[in-house]
Formats: sequence, C-alpha cells, structure tokens
Amino acid sequence: MSVRINIHPNLHQFTNDQAIVEVNGNTVGQCLDDLVKQFPEIRRGLFGKDGKLLNYVDIYINQESSYPEELAKPVKDRDELHITLIIAGG
Repeated sequence: MSVRINIHPNLHQFTNDQAIVEVNGNTVGQCLDDLVKQFPEIRRGLFGKDGKLLNYVDIYINQESSYPEELAKPVKDRDELHITLIIAGG
C-alpha cells in the first residue's frame, strides 16, 4: 500500500532534502517504520529511546490528527501523512 509522507522542513536533513517520501504500510507506525528503513537517521528526529513518538511530533492523515491512536491508526492506499513538529517560542 503506497502512502505519501510530507516531511516537516526541520527533518529534511534526514531525508536528503526530500520533502515528500513514498512509503508502504497499513498503519501510521508501519509507514514510519518504512520511512526509518529508507532514512535511518530520521529515527532520532521522530522517536524517543522508548520507541514512542517524541512529545512534540504530531502525525496527520489527510489533514486530520492521528491522535489518540497515533502509531496504531490505520491508513489506506494513497493517503497522505504529514509530520508536524509542535514548536514553541517566545
């Protein structure tokens, strides 16, 4: 199943400056696992040592948040995921 992931600009350094990456999977977690297989260094930008998404990473499926299911949320062929980073400042 082919899914497109739109990569947040702060993570382009891990994807050879690719903004969109094609992956395969039936859930958000499987799609992110495929992304990590293609670009292993992106793991540190997405996941903590416990294997969970970092608290400032949010995943959207077709512009709807995957929360609260997050990694277990199912995806369909041709869905678009967006990796967003919640950045605060002042």
